[in-house]
Amino acid sequence: MQKFLLLFLSFLCYSVLWSQKKTVDTTALQSPHTKSIDFNIMPYLNYNRTLDFMFGAIPMMMYKIDKTDTISPKSLSGLTAVYTTNKSYFIALFNKFYFKEDQWRLQLFFAAGNQNEQFYEDDIDIPAFYNYQSKRIMAGGTLQYKIVKAFYGGIGYSYAHYDTAYQDNVEPSSITHTNGLQIIAMYDTRDAIYYPTKGTKTKLRWISYPTWIGNEVSANKILTEYNKYFPMRKAADVLVARFSGKFGLGNISFDQQITIGNEDIRGYSQGKYRGDGLIDIQGEYRYNFGKKMGLVGFAGVATIYGSDTESFNWGLYPGAGIGYRYRAFKHEKFNVGLDAAVGKGDWGLYFRIGEAF
Repeated sequence: MQKFLLLFLSFLCYSVLWSQKKTVDTTALQSPHTKSIDFNIMPYLNYNRTLDFMFGAIPMMMYKIDKTDTISPKSLSGLTAVYTTNKSYFIALFNKFYFKEDQWRLQLFFAAGNQNEQFYEDDIDIPAFYNYQSKRIMAGGTLQYKIVKAFYGGIGYSYAHYDTAYQDNVEPSSITHTNGLQIIAMYDTRDAIYYPTKGTKTKLRWISYPTWIGNEVSANKILTEYNKYFPMRKAADVLVARFSGKFGLGNISFDQQITIGNEDIRGYSQGKYRGDGLIDIQGEYRYNFGKKMGLVGFAGVATIYGSDTESFNWGLYPGAGIGYRYRAFKHEKFNVGLDAAVGKGDWGLYFRIGEAF
């Protein structure tokens, strides 16, 4: 693993440096009244204990919707295309729009793919990991409006289609459609969207899956997060503390369950610990050196409930690791990088587009 990590970091540094040379400084080519675009193409190379080696590319661009708007953050649009050596693939489009002096925030996404993954099953004669294949299509968006200073309210919609088949028929194959309606409340005092150094972000989302819009059964989710940012070393570095809670209520399907991993405690990549809900706390120190590089160190602990494996419920699942960061855009502090983390009997590598939280 260490040799692979060193090799990957070397490749990432070289690739990012190459792509930065290809970035066009549009501000130097256009008149003061022309909108500028900061464009880059990032290589994607990663390894996952479930998906194996992953290869792909991520073209992204940042821009101002209204160049005379000096308050709104830059908008971000991008595409991710990835293929893995276990024959999974997916493509995703993502957009974050900020306009009207940050009075409005709009997010849109679309993703489709075929993922060969695994889950842990112990309610059978031979408890073990079992593979499953899930063909997925997901799309949705959220719209938020600044009601008063730093406080946003909004609505959202999400659609998902899952066509899932299980190894050895340990579970019956299923085709699931979900339509989710969201109500959002957020308090945001961060000094920057893509790389905050101080302030807080408190977000509450209620997602409902009622039967009257096409869901087979009714379910609800409550998603909460609280992130606090502390400037360190005269604002050269950042210390971040995070609390997150994801609570599934009602008839939560297999595909709607929450798995420990990624932003909710890195270090878990096998998909073993999954359930209807999750609570976690964690911290991360972001150390910056030079003009474009940085390192991070992080640690945290999570617990889950509603797992099909009763012994997993309300256990403690720690995770800790380190990461490398590189500034992807010339005119905006926006990082990409790689995290390596260990968990309880597991480990994972994570290619980052932006910070973990």
